[in-house]
Amino acid sequence: MPRPSWEVADIFRQHGPTFRATQPLSPEQRRVMRAIEACRTSVLGGHLDQCDACGWQRVSYNSCRNRHCPKCQSLAKAQWLQARLADLLPVPYFHVVFTLPEQLAHLALQNKRVIYNLLFAAASQTLLKIAADPKHLGAQVGFLVVLHTWGQNLRHHPHLHCVVPGGGLSLDGQRWINCRQNFFLPVRVLSRLFRRLFREQLWRAYQQGQLSFHGTLTYLAEPGACKRLLGSLGRTEWVVYAKRPFGGPQQVLDYLGRYTHRVAISNHRLVSLDDTNVTFTWRDYRHGHRQSLLTLTADEFIRRFLLHTLPRGFQRLRHFGLLSNRARRANLAHCRQLLGVANDQAANPDTSGLRPSSGDGHALFQSLPPDQSELTRCPACHNGQMQSIQIIAPTASSVINRLSRHLGTRFGKLLFDSS
Repeated sequence: MPRPSWEVADIFRQHGPTFRATQPLSPEQRRVMRAIEACRTSVLGGHLDQCDACGWQRVSYNSCRNRHCPKCQSLAKAQWLQARLADLLPVPYFHVVFTLPEQLAHLALQNKRVIYNLLFAAASQTLLKIAADPKHLGAQVGFLVVLHTWGQNLRHHPHLHCVVPGGGLSLDGQRWINCRQNFFLPVRVLSRLFRRLFREQLWRAYQQGQLSFHGTLTYLAEPGACKRLLGSLGRTEWVVYAKRPFGGPQQVLDYLGRYTHRVAISNHRLVSLDDTNVTFTWRDYRHGHRQSLLTLTADEFIRRFLLHTLPRGFQRLRHFGLLSNRARRANLAHCRQLLGVANDQAANPDTSGLRPSSGDGHALFQSLPPDQSELTRCPACHNGQMQSIQIIAPTASSVINRLSRHLGTRFGKLLFDSS
C-alpha cells in the first residue's frame, strides 16, 4: 500500500499547539497528541542501518507505540494475530455487534471507564446466558470482544464487535454442540436481554455513586431524572445484529486484522490538509454504504479524534467464556479433542493456504508468518541484510519531557537547566 500523503501527525503538528492552548484536555489526550506528533521522528531517537553487502544506509526512527497512533498498529497487529492462529477452531465463526444507544453516548464520554466496562459486562453476559439456554444452543461458548467508540465520521459511537465460534461445549462438557447452519442466536432475544442487563447495571452504578455528570447532563444527578432516562431507554429497541458467518480461517484472520488494532481513522483516509480544514473519506452506512468526502475544520477534526482516547490501562480487547485468558489453552485443547482435531496442529498451524486479501488484509498476510530475513533485506540491492551500526539518542527535549511527566515539570526543567 503506498505511503499516505497526509498523516494525523501532520494535523497535530500544524494545528495541535493552538488547539492545546485553547481547549481543555485530559492528561490522556495530551499524552496521545504528544506521542503521535513524535512518532518515528528524531524526537524519539532511532538507529542507523547499513547493508552488509552494498553499504547502503538508512535511518530508522523509533515508534511511539501508543495504541491510538495510526502508524504503530501494524507490527502489534501482526504479532498478536500470529499468536491467535493457534486459537482457531475448525468451525464457522460469527460476528455479533452490540451498540450503545445514542442517548447514552454523551454519558459514556463523561464516564468512559464505567460505561465501557458495563458495555463489556452486559454484552458478554448476554451471549453466555442465551447460548447456555437449552431453548437456543444449550452450550458453553467462548468469544473475543473488541471495543470501537467511533463511526466513520469520527463521532462518538460506542459498540462492541464479538467474534464467536459457531458452537460450544455441552453444559456437562462431554460433547461439542454445533449451531444451526448460518444461524447463531436470535438477535431479538439478545437485544432484549442486553438492554435489561445494561439498564440494571447502570442503575446500580448510579446508586453506588460511580457516575459523574457535567454540563448538559447535570440534571441526571437527580435520581428521578436518571430513572426517567432509564425508563425511556427500556421502551426503545437496542441495536444488536449478527453478520453472516465467516467463510473460513482466512476471513476470520482478515477480519481480526482489520478490527482488533484499528484506531479512529487511518492515515490512508486523509485526502487533504490546509491552514484551516481537513478532508477525509468516509462511508455512510445509513445510506447504502455510500463513500464520500467529509471536510472539517482542523480543530473539529482533532476534537473528534480525541473523543476516542481510552482511559489509561483500559483493556479494549477481551476474551470471555471458553476463551477467557485463565482457561483458554485447556478449553481449546478439550474442544479440539471433541472435534477430532490434533492439538499439535494448533501448536504448529499450517498457514500455507492463507493468501493476501484486499485492503488492510494485504499488509497483514504479508507479515504472517513473519520472516526476519525478508524484513531486514536491503531494499537497494535486495541481496544483503540491514544491520544496525549506530544508535541515535532521543533529542534532549524528549528526555526532559519524559522526566517532567514522571518527576514533575519543575524538577525536569531544573535538571535540564543544570545540565
